[in-house]
This record gives sequence, structure tokens and C-alpha cells, in this order.
Amino acid sequence: MSRVLRGAAAALALVVVAVGMLLAPSPAGAQESEQPPQTVSGTLRYEDENGDDVFVEGVDVTVESADGSFSETVTSDEDGRFEVEVPGPGRYTASLDPDQLPEGVSLRDEERSTLTVTLSQGESRAVLFAIQSGEGGRGGSNFFDRAARLSVEGLKFGLIIAICAIGLSLIFGTTGLVNFAHGEMVTWGALVAFFFNVTLGWPMVLSALVAIVVGAITGFGIDRGLWRPLERRGTGLIAMLVITIGVGILVRYVFLYQFGGFTRTYADYQLQTEGLELGPVTIVPRDLATILISLGVLIVVALALQLTRIGKAMRAVADNRDLAESSGIDVERVVGYVWAAGAGLAALGGVLLGLAEQVDWLMGFRLLLLMFAGVILGGIGTAYGALVGSIVVGLLVQLSTLWVAPELKNVVALLVLIIILIVRPQGILGQAERVG
Repeated sequence: MSRVLRGAAAALALVVVAVGMLLAPSPAGAQESEQPPQTVSGTLRYEDENGDDVFVEGVDVTVESADGSFSETVTSDEDGRFEVEVPGPGRYTASLDPDQLPEGVSLRDEERSTLTVTLSQGESRAVLFAIQSGEGGRGGSNFFDRAARLSVEGLKFGLIIAICAIGLSLIFGTTGLVNFAHGEMVTWGALVAFFFNVTLGWPMVLSALVAIVVGAITGFGIDRGLWRPLERRGTGLIAMLVITIGVGILVRYVFLYQFGGFTRTYADYQLQTEGLELGPVTIVPRDLATILISLGVLIVVALALQLTRIGKAMRAVADNRDLAESSGIDVERVVGYVWAAGAGLAALGGVLLGLAEQVDWLMGFRLLLLMFAGVILGGIGTAYGALVGSIVVGLLVQLSTLWVAPELKNVVALLVLIIILIVRPQGILGQAERVG
């Protein structure tokens, strides 16, 4: 086995061992002999015109397992509370009949009468039916209220995509490599934060910082241990692209083996119902923090690219690698920083995505297509293009649910992407190039 192959194998083995050690389940003896009952619960309530909470009594809520083996219906009590004990871990749906709601009370979103939750071993979950006073539906002012709420959701989602996609764009710009394993760096950041926050009980903020550092070290190590030796051996970009696909599949299923196939939540900042009200939009503190953190990080990245020496070197290498090297720039060192920064940003994006949704082994892979869409739409190879394109994609994904089923929202976003690229093939901020 050649030195390159030994180095590549050692790098991959190091990643696999690190994942296994970090996500290994607790010993059986450390677990309690009797687990508390697992439940799906919630509270039906809305605010009246005076801003006071009104609890809804007498509404039937049905909880069913995904395979149909379990089904139970309960009625909300005088405090609007309902709770169903389920037989064990798995995927469950909780649904209510909107016709049972009192007169003048409706769901904010008619399509959200059925909610899906996934429980891991020993976990209980609360579901939130968004109820409002007044008539629902998609017409009239309610349509614009819903559009406003979805715009905020789209902005938040687009900023998360942007944080993850900037590294993908910079890596391509400096190395020419299309990294299909970048989604696994998103998952890796979320899982590291989950380990420190849930397993070890660390605060979420500290867990997120550790996840960013671990992600950056992992990205730098993979560059030094795998991609750099392959590049020195003259491996072509097409071959390296195929290798990224293989690495992504390998690491993805290591995540599945160690973490399991269930979705899980962080210990902090999950059950938040009160927030900042801006007209029809209510932003809970978690989402507001996600938007502000994302904006702050993106501004810092933009300033670093414009004002710092390493940032200018990154832009120089992305524009013309050979000219940058002939000008005295240490290209290998710059590429190492790009891998570290890109992986650290992807890890942060994974943490924010886990807070906004849930943590699971496929979260980064599902986001990968939207990251590529944002990068291509904004102009591939440019950090600012990835930012603009990702925000546009995030808005399109969320706003499309005004007209289509939520299951088709990604399809609509990609369709609009195709239409935009037909008009402007180089992307929003890309520069047209002469061919031939």
C-alpha cells in the first residue's frame, strides 16, 4: 500500500474512531433499570383580543404510530392539556379535528392539523397546535399574515443554508473540488453539540462553541490527511469528487450506526411559546437568536474576507491560484485555513439547524442539495454569491408552501432556480465568462 493510500486510510480511520468514541451509547449498567413512561402531550390555547391566554377544553386529539399498531384518542381538559402514553420509541402522529374548536377559533395553518414527532428511547415530546382567534383560511388578510410568517421562517432557513454553503463555495473556489461530503460536516457539528449538551449536560452555548472548534479541526485534518496527499499524487478532480461521495456515504452510515435513526432534540431552548410580536409574526427567542447569530457570523466572515490578510489571500487564491502562488502566497496554508473555516461554519450551521428543527443522522445530507442550489444561484466560487443565493433559496422553500403542499417545497425552489439560471447562467453575483 502506497504512502498516499496509508495516509488516506489513516485519516478516514481517525474520523470513524472519533465518531464512534464521541457518539458511543452509554453502557447498559449506567442506564436506569426502569424508564419513565414515554408520552406525547400538549396544551391547546390561544390569545384573546386582550392578550390573555384562553385554554380550549373538549377537543379530541388522536395519537397514532406510523405503522398503525397503536392509536389512542384523548380529550383536552379544562386547562387545554392532553397527554397520551405511547408504547415505546418510534414515529407518531398527533391530530385534532378543527371542527371541534369553539366558534371563532381556528388553526393558524389549516394543513397543520396533524403533527409528526419521533421519540427515541426514554424520550417524551410535546406538540404545539397553533390556534388563533378569528377565521382561518388562505384568503384575505390571513394569506398575507401567513406570508409574513413564512418570510421570517424563510429568512432564518436561508441564513442557516448560507452559513453552511459559504464553506462549500470557498472550497470549490480555492481547490476546484466539489465536496459532496460537506453535508456530513453539518451533521457532525449538530451531533457533537448534542453529545456535549444532552449526554454530558453542558450548556448549549458552550456545546455549540466546542462543536465549531471540533468541526474546524476535523476539516483541517481531513485536508491534511486525505485531500492533500491525493492532490500531490496527481489525482484528478473528477476522481476526488467521486471520493467525496464515498467518504460522505461512509461517514453518514457511521452516524446512523452510532446515533440511531431517530430524531432527537437538544436539552435547551426547545419549548418556547412566548416571543417578540411584530404584527402577525411572533418570533420566539430561539429563532430570533438564530437570525441574529447568523447575521453576525456572516458579517464577520465578510469583513474577514475584505480586511484581513488571510481573507485577501483566500480571495486571491479563489480568483487565480497560479497567480497567487507566483505572488508569494502560501497556497497550501491558505487552502488549509479554507477547509478549517468552511468546516467550522458548517458545524455552526448544523447546530442552528438542530435548534430550528431536530437532530438526526441525515440532516446534513438533506440540506446538501439546497446548499448547492444556493451556491449555484448566487454564483459558484464566491462567498457573497453563496450568501445571496442561499437566502433566496430559503425564502423560496418556505413561501412556496402558500400554494403547494409542504412536501413539494424543495421542488418549487429548484424549479425557480432553473428559471433564474436560464435568464442568468452565471448566477446572481457571478461573472459571465467567454468560452472558446
